[in-house]
Amino acid sequence: MTSFSIGETDFLRAGRPHRVIAGALHYFRIHPDQWQDRIRKARLMGLNTIETYVAWNAHEPRRGEWDASGWNDLGRFLDLIQAEGMDAIVRPGPYICAEWHNGGLPNWLTAGERELRSSEPTYLADVSEYLRRVYEIVAPRQIDRGGSVVLVQIENEYGAYGSDKAYLEALVALTRESGITVPLTTVDQPTDQMLADGSLPELHKTGSFGSRSAERLATLRTHQPTGPLMCSEFWDGWFDWWGGVHHTTDVAAAANDLDELLAAGASVNIYMFHGGTNFGLTNGANHKGRYLPIVTSYDYDAPLDEAGDPTAKFFAFRDVIAKYAPVPDERPESAAPSPAFSVPLAPAGAWTDAAASAPVTDAPATFDELEHLSALVRYDVELPDRQGGRLVLDEVRDLGWVSVDGQRVGTLSRTRHDRVLRIPAGRTLSILVEEQGRVNYDHRLGEEKGLIGSPTLDGVPLTGWRSTPLDVAEIAAEIAARPAHGVADASDGPAGPSAWVADFDLDSPANLFLDTASWSKGFAFVNGFFLGRYWHNGPQRTLFVPAPATSPGTNRLVVLELEHLLDPTADFVSALALGDTEE
Repeated sequence: MTSFSIGETDFLRAGRPHRVIAGALHYFRIHPDQWQDRIRKARLMGLNTIETYVAWNAHEPRRGEWDASGWNDLGRFLDLIQAEGMDAIVRPGPYICAEWHNGGLPNWLTAGERELRSSEPTYLADVSEYLRRVYEIVAPRQIDRGGSVVLVQIENEYGAYGSDKAYLEALVALTRESGITVPLTTVDQPTDQMLADGSLPELHKTGSFGSRSAERLATLRTHQPTGPLMCSEFWDGWFDWWGGVHHTTDVAAAANDLDELLAAGASVNIYMFHGGTNFGLTNGANHKGRYLPIVTSYDYDAPLDEAGDPTAKFFAFRDVIAKYAPVPDERPESAAPSPAFSVPLAPAGAWTDAAASAPVTDAPATFDELEHLSALVRYDVELPDRQGGRLVLDEVRDLGWVSVDGQRVGTLSRTRHDRVLRIPAGRTLSILVEEQGRVNYDHRLGEEKGLIGSPTLDGVPLTGWRSTPLDVAEIAAEIAARPAHGVADASDGPAGPSAWVADFDLDSPANLFLDTASWSKGFAFVNGFFLGRYWHNGPQRTLFVPAPATSPGTNRLVVLELEHLLDPTADFVSALALGDTEE
């Protein structure tokens, strides 16, 4: 068996000085049938290690319902890394940030008032149970047991959140008790306070940054006086949010920053090597005074794009790495253009009109009170004396479509800080609320979603609410089974939310790019696979359809539109279209 340890100046692999040249791949953002392809391409760029977070809420969305199969088969992912002759770094959190919803923490964990990311006993008990399950997978796959895992990280950029040393000590103890024998690390941005607060003396400190390497490494060295220097999050791009631009970094500048880092003798983990996709409803959100949900694509302007194809950055980084480490002669092949074609969409009826079945409550029930994990809740209330007036909400989280007697009268957006809307007289007020992504960092972790507080009409509380959860995946599956009507005219669709279906044929499975520019806002599925959210708010225009989600012969697309289609057509284009960039 091979050993891996930390020496006075270097990582030691089998007792010899070793530089870690790693790249981040998140197994939960990549179709499992494409894991091997992405790992192989990492090796071809010159990487010797793959790093991944572990997303607790992907493995245990409901308390006690643990899943480590299929998309969540972390063991298989680590085995594929080893089969490629590479090492692995595991970052189990429990908090991961990663622009992933709720920072990776399950909704059931963060509901309530207990202190998160702390040594609070009930929180720590749940975290311990989770980590034991992860380590049951990781421990037998450590390098000193013949596996691929060489490092395990404790928490994640904890110095930016808190300084509870008892919490970190408990995580370390639990990790060691669970059979983890490889070196343990922490990561923080290279400021004195964050590095001091986010680690313990026995943990090897690493930094997270994307430029000014010499300066940042010098700061790190003052806090980690011995052992190898490592940037374990070398930011080579950035993420996008709805209503913004597509973020890119200059290829030459990013390569120069990597060169500076490696020239200093440091180890590195490139974040991201391949970003992948926030499939389904897994995107997180930012909130620094304004709520900004993350888009479906997690392309990150990485060396492999969202579809897993090498970019100019791939080859620029490969050339830099070749100056410091062996790089395979083989290069990945350029991807052929994906099939481009259009098919008409046929209307399949309304889809948010499920009968209200929840009990009547004085105030609207939140998503959390309903234990609802999908994207939508419809709130209905009878208007007293059928009156209209000034509707005031404490807060909508995150976007609400307001209707009276089935007629749309406006929207209320958290991003715009909307709280007030004048509504006409009528019998029934309905507010369809979309949870657009849970904030993935800082003290907004675990905040409730839905209509918050008690709405009023002309200053008088509205009571008698029915809160109806709508599971978009279940609705899409039911619609996929319906016969589609052969009408392709947006004017024939119902007013308000409408479902649409299209069938298309393929000779063989293929990566596809679904152009959503002529649609407004909603969700899309292919053969039951949940591609994610689309929104004309941009910047993202295409949804990535991984080849394993398609099949030879007939494939079915289901679109759940929340507003209206500008054109009832599904256009598949030949390449990604992620939006305008800053000039």
